[in-house]
Amino acid sequence: MPDEKSIQILKDLRTFRPIADLTDEQLMWLVQRIEELHFKAGDILAKEGSPADKFYFLMEGELEYRFDPGTRDERVYTAKSGHIGGKLPFSRQIQWNGVFRAMSAGRMFVGSTNIYPEMIHDAPYLVERLVPIMSDRIRYATKEDLEQDRLAALGKLSAGLAHELNNPASAAKRAALALSEAQESLRQATIQLDNQNLSPEQRKAIVQFERQALQHAQAAAALDTLEQSEQEDAITSWLEKHGITSQWKLAPTLAESSLDINWLDGLEKQIGGDPLAPALTRIVSQVLAKKLTKEIESSTGRISELVKAIKEYSYMDRAPVQEIDIHQGIESTLVMLKYKLKHGITVERFFDKNLPQVCAHGSELNQVWTNLIDNAADAMKNGGTLTIRTSSDPSGVLVEICDTGTGIPETDLGKIFEPFFTTKKMGEGTGLGLDTVYRIVRKHHGNIAVESEPGKTRFQIRLPLKQPTP
Repeated sequence: MPDEKSIQILKDLRTFRPIADLTDEQLMWLVQRIEELHFKAGDILAKEGSPADKFYFLMEGELEYRFDPGTRDERVYTAKSGHIGGKLPFSRQIQWNGVFRAMSAGRMFVGSTNIYPEMIHDAPYLVERLVPIMSDRIRYATKEDLEQDRLAALGKLSAGLAHELNNPASAAKRAALALSEAQESLRQATIQLDNQNLSPEQRKAIVQFERQALQHAQAAAALDTLEQSEQEDAITSWLEKHGITSQWKLAPTLAESSLDINWLDGLEKQIGGDPLAPALTRIVSQVLAKKLTKEIESSTGRISELVKAIKEYSYMDRAPVQEIDIHQGIESTLVMLKYKLKHGITVERFFDKNLPQVCAHGSELNQVWTNLIDNAADAMKNGGTLTIRTSSDPSGVLVEICDTGTGIPETDLGKIFEPFFTTKKMGEGTGLGLDTVYRIVRKHHGNIAVESEPGKTRFQIRLPLKQPTP
């Protein structure tokens, strides 16, 4: 006959949903093998590195689980009354990798994992209830790790995009400020020329030379540093000789535009010496304004290209499953990862232009290209060649991503698609990138293979053209 304490524990255990429907006799087996533990706020219930040899039923209070404390991967979970935790049946955990602390006063029922062999033999109904709890916990932890991996990947992409966007944005800003100064110089020069009481012939000559200067500037070939310096010195001497004091402003633009001394002599001959300085200032301002306008156009065009690449990469405003262009997705990914491919990495493309479109989740396939290209770049830190090849395949399409990096050890090839397995140093990878790649490819009813040796690693992704009808 159970004593009063056992009856109360039996009653309390029925508040835990996974075991609430078990019979009194079945629950009594557990009651006889657990003990009640009271705790107060701040109590350490398990330390990092201590043996994982207990399971518990939290009756009252709140616990905090802080895993990997003090590291950048630190995670915090909380457990409230009704939670079943600790080391559950079939778990391979040996020790705790975090700190369990009581956040408030409460009580729990605690049992030793030493009873598990007996439980499997005498009370399998309890095992059936506890194992799914462990499975749910693993799924939750894996899902969170995947989210962390996605956030880490997003963080890297965001940093790269911020850098890529900053360059053209800064260039456009500088050009806009310089354009404002050029417009002011143009206005001042025009006022000075109006005060010169120029003849119609002189005005016509200035307009003619402006047109010539703009044509020269547009067609001028880029000079090397030595040629540019020699041209500037010659033009500066000419300007000094003719009493023009702003030669340091005028000479560089005149030299870049291939407007040499003969051209300057022709201008002086047509308009005379007095209006020469404001005329040259006006002409140079016109050339500068044209040049700066092109710079702004080029910079803002680059920003538009990046925004377009982002939209294509994420497939914003589009149906999740649709016919997509594999090449477009790869190109968008290369734009997104350009910051990682700048230093000594050559990208070679061998695209089958007749490749048909495939029906897929575009944004998910882009995650595949991102992870594989990102890994390839990491493997070629000292530079190398990234080769991307596409072709038709009996099963649909074949995409090959090859790098000349350090390679994957033969002993690791069979494990690289396993969750949490990584060949990178501690803190550099979560071991979920290739797991994500594998799951996305399999979700699309495709397959992925890898072969590797030092200096040559090749991933092959095969995808069907159509997805099966659900």
